[in-house]
Amino acid sequence: MTGRAAPPFPSSLGHIALIGNSEPRRCGIATFTTDCRNALKAAFPDLRVDLYAMKGTEADEAYAGDVHLLDDQDLPAYSEAARAIEESGAQAIWLQHEFGIFGGSNGDYVLHLLARTTLPLITTLHTVLEHPDADQRRVMNALLARSSRIMVMAERGRSILSECYGVAPGRISVIPHGVPDRACVDPDTMKPRFGWEKRKIILTFGLLAPDKGIDTMIRAMPAIAARHPDALYVVLGATHPNLLRAEGESYRERLTALARELGVDRQIAFIDRFVARDELLDHLQAADIYVTPYVNPAQITSGTLSYAVGLGKPVVSTPYLHATEILDADHGILVPFRDSEAMAESVSSLLSHTRTRLAYSARAYARGRSMLWSELARSAHALLVAAEEEKPARLLPRPAEIILPPDASAVLRMSDATGMLQHGVFAVPDRSHGYCTDDNARALILMHRLPALDDAVRDHWTSVYAAFLQHAWNPARGRFRNFMTYDRRWCEEEGSEDSCGRALWALGVTAREAPLGKHRDWGLRLFETAACDMALESPRAMAFAMLGAVAVLDAVPHHAMARDLIERSGARLLAILDAVRRPDWAWFEVMLAYDNARLPEALLTAGRRLQNPAFIDTGLATLRWIVDQQTSPSGHFRAIGSESFGRRYKRPLPFDQQPLEAHATLEACLAAFEVAPDRHWVEVGRSCYQWFLGHNDHGTPLATRSDGGCFDGLTPVGVNRNQGAESLLALQLSSCAMIRLSKLAQSMAQEPPAEKLSA
Repeated sequence: MTGRAAPPFPSSLGHIALIGNSEPRRCGIATFTTDCRNALKAAFPDLRVDLYAMKGTEADEAYAGDVHLLDDQDLPAYSEAARAIEESGAQAIWLQHEFGIFGGSNGDYVLHLLARTTLPLITTLHTVLEHPDADQRRVMNALLARSSRIMVMAERGRSILSECYGVAPGRISVIPHGVPDRACVDPDTMKPRFGWEKRKIILTFGLLAPDKGIDTMIRAMPAIAARHPDALYVVLGATHPNLLRAEGESYRERLTALARELGVDRQIAFIDRFVARDELLDHLQAADIYVTPYVNPAQITSGTLSYAVGLGKPVVSTPYLHATEILDADHGILVPFRDSEAMAESVSSLLSHTRTRLAYSARAYARGRSMLWSELARSAHALLVAAEEEKPARLLPRPAEIILPPDASAVLRMSDATGMLQHGVFAVPDRSHGYCTDDNARALILMHRLPALDDAVRDHWTSVYAAFLQHAWNPARGRFRNFMTYDRRWCEEEGSEDSCGRALWALGVTAREAPLGKHRDWGLRLFETAACDMALESPRAMAFAMLGAVAVLDAVPHHAMARDLIERSGARLLAILDAVRRPDWAWFEVMLAYDNARLPEALLTAGRRLQNPAFIDTGLATLRWIVDQQTSPSGHFRAIGSESFGRRYKRPLPFDQQPLEAHATLEACLAAFEVAPDRHWVEVGRSCYQWFLGHNDHGTPLATRSDGGCFDGLTPVGVNRNQGAESLLALQLSSCAMIRLSKLAQSMAQEPPAEKLSA
């Protein structure tokens, strides 16, 4: 008798991601996950199932080429998997969860992955703890909250989830562990394959470990052998890898010593290897009785027990949770935990009474028909379809055609007589982090670009931010300091190269754009003083300095120092690019970081000023490449996330996204449009700007229109609602840049002007 899967029903579900372990890794989750994938593909041939498998340190086997492997202890790998799943076009995720297979505290690395996807999630819980510790409960609560549907394999699992975790019963489905579809055969027909003719075979299989209770069954063997001298207890399976690493084969050696001590070593056969599925089923079909003497009452799933029932084996088991359910209504025999006498009596009785044994076999096999892998596949598929169809459509807001009027309110509330503070707690300045040159340099640039600001207010705050840069200059070191505490103490004698480069940039812009001559003169003088002997090696710092030098050359066309800085730094950037780039990596560095688009922007502005085609061509090519890295599959701007920083030659990850990147890319598009007036740069620049207004991965605005504020970024679970200096300045400078880009495009008849939002 064999089961037949019903024909698949129509569904819009065409692609899922399956997360767990995978064969050839030797563990129950690997077997289960692989079987689930095979069953789904057999039942639904048109369904694409991408398998993402954890690869532990012991898993050096050859995996199938279509299995996506994750190092379970490498946190960035989980982010990379989330990005791959999101971009693959998968419509739902099916997760196999067991605390021990994922990295982190109680496996919480998997939460890192799930937080970075937007897809509906079905979770199969292979363990449901009735009494978790605080950290286990933390992980489980987060997992349950993220799951659209939860699958357990026993009714007791449903009860625990409802009673202990407060999960609504309607979200929980009980779907039995899958079993292969094999005939129920007379064991004697299979025994010759293993040399077991004329023996009564009692079988236990699975990875060997103390919780399997094998010693209980060994202690039962003297009584069984006394009544049935032809009985043979077969223990099939390799030692569990974790146990093997911890203590080698000492546990197996203790069991064999116990068998010798009891005088039953000839009645027990240890088969110390991990057998393939078909060979395992052959062994099962050759068994007269299957035993699971497990010692953990809370064990809610046993794949070995399910397989035994599915092949029609009479079972004698201890009453752990899964066994009490699958063997109820006289489908098997339950005996107390660690009770060798009861185990011996039940096994001996079954061996003595053939008719009783065959009746148990028939009832078990009949129950197994409802547990076939094909049935599990259909049930799981139905859950995935329901979750995918119930997922609310998350439509991004229609791309805004507005430009927010630049508004200094939020910037000024973050500023005092010293300068602009670095960080905010929500919208309140956080004095504990003090000030930095980076932010005050950007604030100085903003003061020159705000189109509508009272002259006295502009004069006052320009002087404040300029004074910060003046005080930051350390002539003894020939560098700018960067970080200052709230009580005006410098934290270092010289800041990073990037902060020095930004200071030069702000000084150059001041020399070119400050409305008042006193500020222009000051900016030019300090630029000349600071740039004279400052050697910068960082590509990004060189780009910042080039932007400042171009501004100086715009203001003073024959400025030899500025021209020399531009030529030397530009040539150096080209050389760096030539040394690093590869066919699939057209970038200046082996990794992506922050403010990336400033590098092509610097080449583009320098190329425009010096009429240098090499600078322009390279700037356009590298800007196209970085824009491609920051374009989501649906076409909206996706800032390179901070999780990507430091990852060599790899595609960027989506979180955390910061306003700095949108601002930098927008201004680079403005520079590109000035040298190559292609509508493409207008569209990309607009996409960067719309990121602030809600056209982003979460469909959530970062700009607070009423007060000129801006949140600090997009995290996997939403916006970071703090408002720091960098974010506030990025929004306001982006509004200024978007106004300029829109006017340029309008003047070249590329597009109608965008509507400017009234205050």
